[in-house]
Amino acid sequence: MATVEVAFTPLPAHVRTARLVATAVARRSGVEEALLDEVRLAVGEACSRAVEAHRRHCPAEPIRIEMSDLGERFEVIVRDAVPSAPSAPAGSAPSGASPAGSNGAGRTPMTDRGASFPAGFGLAVISGLADDVRISATGSGVSVRMTWPAAVAAQALRR
Repeated sequence: MATVEVAFTPLPAHVRTARLVATAVARRSGVEEALLDEVRLAVGEACSRAVEAHRRHCPAEPIRIEMSDLGERFEVIVRDAVPSAPSAPAGSAPSGASPAGSNGAGRTPMTDRGASFPAGFGLAVISGLADDVRISATGSGVSVRMTWPAAVAAQALRR
């Protein structure tokens, strides 16, 4: 299992770099060419959401991305450092959110988190692009976890 980690300052210009790195790592992990645009767009939306949250709440803190080759899955986790609402206990879902889980269509329901998630900002797009999406909020920030099949790698293992 190979993992690539990237941290960047919350500037919109760095979102493009994050998209390019994620696409390159996805390709190397065996994600099919037809899915690379979905990876690029979903990572861009998640990073843009994190940049906006950081610019409002903690502009000096970096945004962190972790990209992992899990064999038959490619996983990207975008982490911000904006704490969840003070009224929510650590580890709970963002305000107004349903607990993580599938909505019956293989996707996790997307919700907003106070000022850090303007209504529907990018989250609906992410849920339509990634195979599985999970959002978790803690006192130290929000993580957007997205996965895609790495069919090329899985096919190579079967041979």
